[in-house]
Amino acid sequence: MLLDSVISIKDAVIYQNDHLVLSDVNLEINKHEFVYLIGRVGSGKTSLIKTINAELPLREGTAIVSGYSLENIHRTNIPLLRRKLGIVFQDFQLLTDRSVIENLRFVLGATGWKVKKEIEQRIEEVLKKVDLEFKGYKMPHQLSGGEQQRVVIARALLNDPEVILADEPTGNLDPDTSDGIMKILFEIQETGHAVVMATHNYSIMKKYPARTFKCEGGKLSEVRKNEEINFESLEL
Repeated sequence: MLLDSVISIKDAVIYQNDHLVLSDVNLEINKHEFVYLIGRVGSGKTSLIKTINAELPLREGTAIVSGYSLENIHRTNIPLLRRKLGIVFQDFQLLTDRSVIENLRFVLGATGWKVKKEIEQRIEEVLKKVDLEFKGYKMPHQLSGGEQQRVVIARALLNDPEVILADEPTGNLDPDTSDGIMKILFEIQETGHAVVMATHNYSIMKKYPARTFKCEGGKLSEVRKNEEINFESLEL
């Protein structure tokens, strides 16, 4: 594992239950990097993210994520690993019966924060980062889709993770709102976090170019710098 590497995967085989999804996976991602994962639905993007998050077990190969080895990782270490990862979902997964601030308090409490003053200060910091410092009292249903996604990003940042894993974060958003989300994600990357984003939004990729890996035919391959991506072949 390289000195600045936060994700190092070598010769891995990715399974979804007993279904082989990807084989011979090699991936090295460093701090400060923004990386896209592209491919058709079912090509392995989400399964790879779930493997990095230890939601799916790594059966073959090796992987080190934020200092944790994923082969046979002990279940008591999985919560510790996940504190170093921030997850941004397409479908938000906010607690609908709680305000924005209460959603964030819940996560901090669940991850070991005890001091009320520190909790409130951290919530204020992450809401300011996503430009929602005046909407913490609102319920999720009172927010637009873009605002809800910004809450999800704030939630992902609470424990100052080394890596943000974003699975189709702009999938349900209009172009202008998607653009705002991308600006926030790139600002996060520039402050020292690695960002791994699975996406079908190829117009966003053209506007915000970054290192790109393609899931296709059961393999993961890096798209060369000047290589033209055949987006039509990667549609649904």
